[in-house]
Amino acid sequence: MTEQNFSSMRNAMVDSQLRTSDVDDQRVIAVMAKVPREDYVPADRRAMTYIDRPIPLDNGRALNPPLVTGRLLKEAQIVAGDKVLLIGAATGYAAALLSELGAQITAVEEEGGAEFAVAGATVVRGALNAGASAGAPYDVLFIDGAVEEVPAALVQQLADGARVVTGIVDRSVTRLCSGRVVGGALGLNRLIDMEMVVLPGFSAPKAFEF
Repeated sequence: MTEQNFSSMRNAMVDSQLRTSDVDDQRVIAVMAKVPREDYVPADRRAMTYIDRPIPLDNGRALNPPLVTGRLLKEAQIVAGDKVLLIGAATGYAAALLSELGAQITAVEEEGGAEFAVAGATVVRGALNAGASAGAPYDVLFIDGAVEEVPAALVQQLADGARVVTGIVDRSVTRLCSGRVVGGALGLNRLIDMEMVVLPGFSAPKAFEF
């Protein structure tokens, strides 16, 4: 597939997936129209680059659909200079978009995940739910997928007033959420049900049942 074909598909993704689904931040639209998502998709799956479904990766994980990434970016309200803790960096696509928006990124991915290099991003290998405390405090927590709960270990790495975007798993339904940290406590607003990739290692404690 040629570069021109990918460019056409990228423009179609912007017009048919983002603009029609409440991704109305023009800065987000611009970076998603610019960054070649195909560069962050395994070579044998590049024909799937701009579909509105998750793309499986070789380690059992998957890339979120473009619309999910666009909505997360919109809700994160990134401004140049923001320190962003990116959880679930996968192949580096979200990191590349955040970099284009002027963020300074600490991207956390599991050992054995895809190798990537993005300007303005430091890649940390380790458990996703542990974050990267060495770079704290962060202005934004960007969890690129859905979790059952946001662990206290991540909240503690955020500045007061930090923005948080994530998906939450609720009875097998994934919901896009955003919120802020105030006084060390995280409050999340549930925005819309969306098909999102579920990240490993974020199971909520099971309630005791009689």
